[in-house]
Amino acid sequence: MNRRWPPAGLLVLALLACKSVLSAGNGVKDLHVVALFRDSAVVMVDGKRRLLRTGEISPEGVRLVSAASDEAVFEFEGRTLKRRLDGRTGSAGTTPAQTAEEIQIFRDPQGMYRTVGSINGLPVGFLVDTGASAIAMNAAQARRLGIDFRVDGDPTYVATASDVTPAYSVRLDVVKVGALQARNVKAVVIDGAMPDEVLLGMSFLGRMEMINQSNKLILRQKY
Repeated sequence: MNRRWPPAGLLVLALLACKSVLSAGNGVKDLHVVALFRDSAVVMVDGKRRLLRTGEISPEGVRLVSAASDEAVFEFEGRTLKRRLDGRTGSAGTTPAQTAEEIQIFRDPQGMYRTVGSINGLPVGFLVDTGASAIAMNAAQARRLGIDFRVDGDPTYVATASDVTPAYSVRLDVVKVGALQARNVKAVVIDGAMPDEVLLGMSFLGRMEMINQSNKLILRQKY
């Protein structure tokens, strides 16, 4: 993988999985789920990202009752709210935002795209780079994910902005972004501090159908 950081043409994905608009009289006017894991969920509450574990309450008063990979249950001002990754609800009722096998990702205010997902069941924030041939991460990120790259990986080198840096080629058991997933995914661990965020490269994206629509990127599962 011959490239430098920050990568040129970097795409950063902001995952819009499901969104709930609460009534104007409530303290929270906007709540949407950006990622679900067992016993935890990443949510946006009035534009602020919160990681909630079961039983935790956000500063805005939203409590996570339970969470699984396909659904979360919240409590807010005595109301029970069930949310899935494949739909959107609002004050006028429920309308589908995307299918269970499609993710719609919108540009952030900086013109970038961000997404959250998981590697081997652990939550990860991704910078998606279509120019990267594989998922890439630094050594500290790999250790946090339990990847013993020096034992299980194959030594290699990558070119950065200033040098040629030692790296290790590894295989990830499963990578998920929303409802999309891929198994046995190639990745590169850079033996250093860069990149400062995990790059979601073509070893994952190449298995998806990608549609770029103005300020929106759509990912769909291929079969």
